[in-house]
Amino acid sequence: MTPDPEVRKASLNFVFVGGGFAGIEALAEMQDVVADALKYYPELDPKEVHFILVEATNRILPEVGPEMGAYAARQLAARGVDMRLDTFLNSCVDGQIELSDGGSFRAETLVWTAGVKPSPMLQHTDLPLGPRGHVNCLPTLQVATLEGEVLEGAWAAGDCAQVPDLTNPGGWCSPSAQHAVRQAKVLADNIRQVVLGGAPKEYRHKHVGGVAGLGINKGVAHVYGIKVKGYPAWLMHRFYHVSRIPSFNRKVRVLADWVLAFVLKRETVALGQLHHPREEFLEVTPPVAPKPKAEEKTGDKVASGSR
Repeated sequence: MTPDPEVRKASLNFVFVGGGFAGIEALAEMQDVVADALKYYPELDPKEVHFILVEATNRILPEVGPEMGAYAARQLAARGVDMRLDTFLNSCVDGQIELSDGGSFRAETLVWTAGVKPSPMLQHTDLPLGPRGHVNCLPTLQVATLEGEVLEGAWAAGDCAQVPDLTNPGGWCSPSAQHAVRQAKVLADNIRQVVLGGAPKEYRHKHVGGVAGLGINKGVAHVYGIKVKGYPAWLMHRFYHVSRIPSFNRKVRVLADWVLAFVLKRETVALGQLHHPREEFLEVTPPVAPKPKAEEKTGDKVASGSR
């Protein structure tokens, strides 16, 4: 709604850093949301909207393989996404985006999906940490020193644990929900086994592939060696995520929401004031400076006090 062309341009620039599952899926869904929102703003030209993907490597979606990743890249390029591969985000101070390829522009929306790191809280413990700050673990999920000595009674799993990937010798389990949920079950069973005097089992989960959504009715998948794209891949993506949702109750709620989304219009809500919700109220009703304590003169004396 702003008449300022610079503010408008920055507000219509959407920058996503990271070309993995999270970045590509978020970018594709955001594109669909923005396209729907533009229907309510005829004064805006869709050509003013720019989506920029910044990826440090020379490919996107490595989880689905080079062929499916290349297909996804072509689909995004056809939708007008400005893909900056082999590029790093150098700075984003005050909304000014500075890229390693020399690109410089303002953007009001920056989405960071370029990986995760373990909680900094671990730096304040005496736990043995790996090179990237994760708790060092054995395949049994027992915490161990870097020399392999087990710390009795200490266990770890999930994003903060550095667990060897036995299906990929020399590698580590990725910080994903799939690993965390499966590790939790093994960890619980292992603690029980050790308490009862048994031996813990090693965590092992073979990666069978990946699925990624590219917006409504579009997706890519590479599962059990089978490559799928388009609408079938999108269905696979949806059904897989529903299967991972805990409890039957939540599964039904999510499915109902998706079914209703097919027949009802998308809810388009302005989120611009999330960080400063009182800003617009203060523009209309600026704060009034507090008045000094009331003073009343009574004859030759001054009586002061609050009422």
